Amino acid sequence: MNRDRRRRFDSYPGSVSKRELTVVVLAAGGGTRMKSKTMKVLHQVGGRSMVGHVLSAVRAVEPDRVVAVVGHQREQVGPHIQEWLPDAVLAVQESQDGTGHAVRVAMEALEREGSLGEGTVIVAYGDTPLLQGDSLRAFAAEHEAAQCAVSILSGVVDDPTGYGRVVRDEEGEVLAIVEEKDATRELREIREINSGILAFDAAFLAEALPQLDNDNAKGEYYLTDCIRIAREAGLSVGAYPIDDVRQTEGANDRVQLAELGRELNRRIVTAWMREGVTVMDPATTWIDADVVLERDVTILPGSQLLGATVVAEDAVIGPDTTLKDCEVGVGARVVRTHGELAVVGAGATVGPFSYLRPGTLLGARGKIGAFVETKNAQIGEDAKVPHLSYVGDAGIGEGTNIGAGTIFANYDGVAKHRTRIGRQARTASNSTFVAPVTVGDGAYVASGSVVTKNVAPDALAITRSEQGERPGWAAKFRTMMERRKANRAAE
Repeated sequence: MNRDRRRRFDSYPGSVSKRELTVVVLAAGGGTRMKSKTMKVLHQVGGRSMVGHVLSAVRAVEPDRVVAVVGHQREQVGPHIQEWLPDAVLAVQESQDGTGHAVRVAMEALEREGSLGEGTVIVAYGDTPLLQGDSLRAFAAEHEAAQCAVSILSGVVDDPTGYGRVVRDEEGEVLAIVEEKDATRELREIREINSGILAFDAAFLAEALPQLDNDNAKGEYYLTDCIRIAREAGLSVGAYPIDDVRQTEGANDRVQLAELGRELNRRIVTAWMREGVTVMDPATTWIDADVVLERDVTILPGSQLLGATVVAEDAVIGPDTTLKDCEVGVGARVVRTHGELAVVGAGATVGPFSYLRPGTLLGARGKIGAFVETKNAQIGEDAKVPHLSYVGDAGIGEGTNIGAGTIFANYDGVAKHRTRIGRQARTASNSTFVAPVTVGDGAYVASGSVVTKNVAPDALAITRSEQGERPGWAAKFRTMMERRKANRAAE
């Protein structure tokens, strides 16, 4: 580093003050290439919005203040950001006039809030879902250790097409960022690129922003022009290549979003395998960022674990299973099942071809079997609903067995009602419970019964009528039908 330049930066107002950290998140762009009614940064990847991933990384750095620049669909984007970071300041960019303009809007918003700090300012982008807090923290540390006016989070890539190039002199000093459209053939050979993520000394940034102009083809204020301003002032500019350059990639259309989603999922699945989870086929397994898995979980092919799903040790999930916001207990097995907001107890079994709707709670060692749908149903320990049943708005006591083809008729056309089946009860096949109704502990219900009244404990409920028989009826019926067929043919 040039000694005179270093001395000038050391004397720059505020440059060696207490290193507070401010993070600016740019989330104002409309994302027209997404061709969507959903704002670009709100598009989901890995169970979170793109900006949600970025805010998670920002939160991990524990900054002193965060300001998010919003514009398009601010009424959706702003509240979403504050769900992640309630203390974030929202700055509205009425017209998208470039990154320099966006950061100026952010600084003005902080000044109005009376929270414009000193130290370091990091500028990040709301569409980089692979970004990690550790990387931001390391970048801030490098910037502060070098006491630069501006630092660039750069990357070295095999194909730099489309990116601005980081130009250095023979001593490695950063001279400029040159956009590809302005680069000579020689400069286009440079493989160190600008990720767009920048760090500033706060005092320098405050001086540089008013000096930006929009004398360019797009008529926009470019934040990267601060590098030229720093160099002209004799101040230091740093560039720090990130090893994992994919963390800085953004998504501008659905193709890029899918590519980033696939890469994010690969990283998540790989991380869980390294933590002791068995994933039989990583290529067909999808795990969201907020899923929690314990050691010795096994995930079979074609499975998706989404939202805030939690799976305890020794549980087996799949194949071909989708669980969203579910809890699965120790040693449970869930096979070819779709579940949402459901709890599966330790040692319980579910599936195949089961549908667990919100409010399902299956107790330890319980069973929800093939082609069973449950909703707002609490099924006790060791209780079983093995086959071909609908269990809605129900409570089933421990040790009870529900026969095949049972329907819990919970809706009367106006309101939902609840059915309660006691402990150690037995209900036979093809029964219907017309709610509200209660079946006592130890009671039996005969097959084919339609239960409309409460059943006492240890009683037998049977509602079907006595079977009748008409000898020869079927033969007479067939003869009649054959005659009708012959008459029609003769007409």
